[in-house]
Amino acid sequence: YGATVLLKGSTTVVAGSDGGPVRVNPTGTSWLATAGSGDVLSGLAGSLLAAGLSALDAGSTAAYLHGLAGRFAARGAPVGAHDVAAAIPRAWRDVQEG
Repeated sequence: YGATVLLKGSTTVVAGSDGGPVRVNPTGTSWLATAGSGDVLSGLAGSLLAAGLSALDAGSTAAYLHGLAGRFAARGAPVGAHDVAAAIPRAWRDVQEG
């Protein structure tokens, strides 16, 4: 189908449509396995696509930021999707300043 695929999990995998190397994101946490978390991830990926990133780069970047935001929001405890969404600006700043 020529699609880029993102498989969300504690280790998220992103595969491009060209059959090239698969990208593996290490920032995820099991706390992201909560209702609405995937919606936050897809919204972030869609925003990055709209900003002009390729599907592979948008998916990979979204997965990284989503996982990092999940870690910031959770702090070792269950987390809601709204908490993950609220932590995305912090994750973005962390990457920019990194």
